[in-house]
Amino acid sequence: MAASDDHVGKARSVRKPAGTVTGAKRAPRKRKTKARQAGDAKSVAKSVAPPSVVAASIPKAVAAPSQQPDPPQVPESDWAQDIDKAFKAKLARLTLGLSPAGIGSKYFEWFAHLLVSPGKQLQLIEKAQRKTARFMTYAASNSQDPKAPPCIEPLAHDRRFNHEAWRSWPYNLSYQYFLLTQQWWHNATTGIDGLSDRDEKAIEFVTRQVIDHFSPSNFFWTNPEVVQATLAQGGNNLVRGFQNFLEDWERSVSGKPSPGAEQFEVGRNVATTPGKVIYRNRLFELIQYEPATDQVHPEPILIMPAWIMKYYILDLSPHNSLVKYLVDRGFTVFMISWCNPSSEHRELGMDDYLELGINSALRAVKAVVPDRKVHAVGYCLGGTLLSIAAATLARDGDDTLKTLTLLAAQTDFTEAGELMMLVRESGLSIIESMMWDRGYLDTTQMAGAFQMLRSNDLVWSRMVREYMLGDRPKMIDMMAWNADATRMPYRMHSEYLRRLYLGNELAAGQYRVGQRPVTLKDVSTPIFAVATTTDHIAPWQSVYKLSLLTDADVTFVLTTGGHNAGIVSEPSSKRRRFQIATQRGREIHIAPDQWVQQTQVTQGSWWPAWADWLATQSRAKAAAPPMGAPAMGLGALEDAPGSYVRQR
Repeated sequence: MAASDDHVGKARSVRKPAGTVTGAKRAPRKRKTKARQAGDAKSVAKSVAPPSVVAASIPKAVAAPSQQPDPPQVPESDWAQDIDKAFKAKLARLTLGLSPAGIGSKYFEWFAHLLVSPGKQLQLIEKAQRKTARFMTYAASNSQDPKAPPCIEPLAHDRRFNHEAWRSWPYNLSYQYFLLTQQWWHNATTGIDGLSDRDEKAIEFVTRQVIDHFSPSNFFWTNPEVVQATLAQGGNNLVRGFQNFLEDWERSVSGKPSPGAEQFEVGRNVATTPGKVIYRNRLFELIQYEPATDQVHPEPILIMPAWIMKYYILDLSPHNSLVKYLVDRGFTVFMISWCNPSSEHRELGMDDYLELGINSALRAVKAVVPDRKVHAVGYCLGGTLLSIAAATLARDGDDTLKTLTLLAAQTDFTEAGELMMLVRESGLSIIESMMWDRGYLDTTQMAGAFQMLRSNDLVWSRMVREYMLGDRPKMIDMMAWNADATRMPYRMHSEYLRRLYLGNELAAGQYRVGQRPVTLKDVSTPIFAVATTTDHIAPWQSVYKLSLLTDADVTFVLTTGGHNAGIVSEPSSKRRRFQIATQRGREIHIAPDQWVQQTQVTQGSWWPAWADWLATQSRAKAAAPPMGAPAMGLGALEDAPGSYVRQR
């Protein structure tokens, strides 16, 4: 029989209202405040204390015999707030979680500051004149020499105009005019005196999204690549594109995964590393993987992926499975596999993910491998929560952790990238309303937000490729995993955004666990932190700030790739390269740009360097531990990958 830990914390298991303790005498009646008169039933339910504490807090004075009991307080109706939330929930689905009110207020502020900046206005007029002159000069020279150099080049990451057909008339004029216009609007939305950097970035981001919508590459008649393909194929590309559109639409409304994703089945050709589920509660399953070597390092590895993703991003196909790589290198590996939340999980918060999640997993691992410290690994949001857990253990004098590895995980959210554009009070209000409607953040809502961060690659370029050119990219394991999305509980996601993204409480030393603050300054465990160069979710400069928050030794790795592809960096891949350096606890801090310049570049995957680092932090190899601990209620429940990973 497996151990279970289905409670949601003691604080919410007690529902006894204050003032109903047996044996306590009635306190004298006091004048009621407006807040009390409102009778907020929700706050009463949440403000819970043990009965002994409640009894001790009640005064011993006895009410006068002539006093009559207070009439019951009728809670004020929240119908107006409910209407607002319902309306915002519907609105959010149309705006992909963006707040029209928040965006409108930012544009008003930008325009107001621009109105009182005559110097900036003159500068923009001058730039418009200069760009017009450049464009006219290019048009004239191009009429004489079709190979005349363009007057403006796209940014390095902008691949929309790479096709040779864009060099021919009149398409060359259209894309050159578009790039000049895009550049002018960048100038118009940046460098405004009196506008904060954060508001400026928000305005520039939204303006760029609008302008990208009108790129000539997005329309049939202004995209020469599409026109050429249509003429060459007699329109068959458009027929295939329309079929692709209908298939995507049908799969979207019926809740089916992307075309081709069915080729990859969990447990058959992805997530196939042998193991057993040895523990399960309402929040996660714990997988212990079978050893692949006769002897293993004594210290086990516990991996905590983000609950925004399914764990098998780290156990894809056998050739690019990080789990299999670690097992083959002689490590005992445990993996947390989160459940896919539904509306019944709406009240699970960050404290529940800490106690029911990481703490329960650590207790189970320690039961299987007693008297051994643990190499803890956290990915993305899982790494952030693992940092909080490590700070809590350090505060309480618990030395359970041997090392700490953070993969694309942020601990300071002051420079958290363009995702911060969505995390303002106005934006949070509409996101919370969207979650309040169902009790969770839906997969499509999260996908829409992430796609917006890279709209050129994930929206417009995909539309052109699949619907106009009629070409479907070949489905690969990572794309199939990406289509196998998860949900986020209402309360947890709201707390995560408010306490970390908006409040930055962990970096400020204000994040509380058990009513007491935790700080990464208390952590002395050696840390291995990995960031990726093109991460749009956890920018590497933000991840690098970890070294400012702790006095522990931090080995920092910067690898090429994005948030997922940079982490899944199997040794067989020859495209990757990385930089690695260790900063000792009390050494002088090195600025991120300086770190990049002075740190040597190594070709290949960062996995071997990490495995070597873990080996140096471990003792000599010994016999592998047993699978589970049946005597402790941790017997094998089923084969890996378990049941939770299959939840839709």
